[in-house]
Amino acid sequence: MKLKKDMRREQMLDVAMEIVRNQSVDELTLGTLAAKAGVSRPIAYEHFSTRAGLLVALFKRLEENYVQWLRSALHEAPTELDAVAKVISEAYFSCLAQFGPEALAISAALKGTEEMAAQQRLMLNVYVELMCDALRPFSDLQDEHFRPVCVGLLGAAEALASETQAGAISQQIATSVLTSLIAKAVADRASKPR
Repeated sequence: MKLKKDMRREQMLDVAMEIVRNQSVDELTLGTLAAKAGVSRPIAYEHFSTRAGLLVALFKRLEENYVQWLRSALHEAPTELDAVAKVISEAYFSCLAQFGPEALAISAALKGTEEMAAQQRLMLNVYVELMCDALRPFSDLQDEHFRPVCVGLLGAAEALASETQAGAISQQIATSVLTSLIAKAVADRASKPR
């Protein structure tokens, strides 16, 4: 059965994630993907061009799932700073746990590539804007000062995630610490004179 192009791409991404999960990211090539997905090599190349293109597509898919998850969680969150901070923290670390080692392996395989650098920059902006929008009601800082606060909080989240993935701290502790950092950073910024 011939699939539409977008459906074929999604099917190949599903197969690619299975290869990463069940074998390793090193086993994922456009050739192995084509064989496992039951398509010709030219079709795999048409969709992803390069192995890095395939890995970026996988990573982007994971990040888009996180963004949707966070947006949904924020939409349901109460309108108090502590509650919003907790939702942001829980979503970040729950999503990280859900994606598991596959996301780390994909990210590691892309280290140093231009495609990954561009994708990470794009997603950093998306994450920071989500945080700014969610936390903006609790701060009186101007955007040029508030955005760097959110960038710093995201950096703290990434550092805590690294510690969590290394087994140095639990997901529960990481969530609690990030929640406190967010609430304190935003509350301090709202109460201090400018």
